[in-house]
Amino acid sequence: MTLHDVAGGLEPRDPIGERTALFVVDVQERFRPAMQGFDSMVAGCLRLVRTFRILGLPLIVTEQYPKGLGRTVAELQEPLAGVPVFEKTAFSALGCPQVREKLALLEARSIVVCGIETHVCVHQTVRDLLRAGYRVEVAVDAVESRHSGDRDVALRRMENSGAVLTTTEMAAFELLVDARHPKFKEVQALFK
Repeated sequence: MTLHDVAGGLEPRDPIGERTALFVVDVQERFRPAMQGFDSMVAGCLRLVRTFRILGLPLIVTEQYPKGLGRTVAELQEPLAGVPVFEKTAFSALGCPQVREKLALLEARSIVVCGIETHVCVHQTVRDLLRAGYRVEVAVDAVESRHSGDRDVALRRMENSGAVLTTTEMAAFELLVDARHPKFKEVQALFK
């Protein structure tokens, strides 16, 4: 649960939780040799995917032009079993009508975003989600670009536009809220 100071104490503010979805944006095989931090980014995406699956929260997965860029990486195939994958050519995931339809059905208010490339598809997806009125968190340890300068500028732009920068572990524990959560130990094990 996200908290903020108010006179006299802390109160919940627009918490991420049961109305939160995860966007896994274009984590495709063809990008692997072009990105120095690719494996670390995939590991972050994997932790988020597993957290959302354990907690029974929805996921939206996209692939940018898979005919040319390949499918979602092998490491995510099993954890994403049964989750529909939306193929797109628009850089923003919201440029895909099926993604917008799926998102509307979920009635989500908060979105956690991970994937690639930070400065293209992730940035444009975050921008469009913010414009649509969603609370957006970007997991900085689960996004990547071919060039670190592009990644850094994109993170600053997204934050300046209203997105909240987070990490996979921060997001997971905000979703749990309390160590007494029945799935706490299962999620905690992902971060050991």
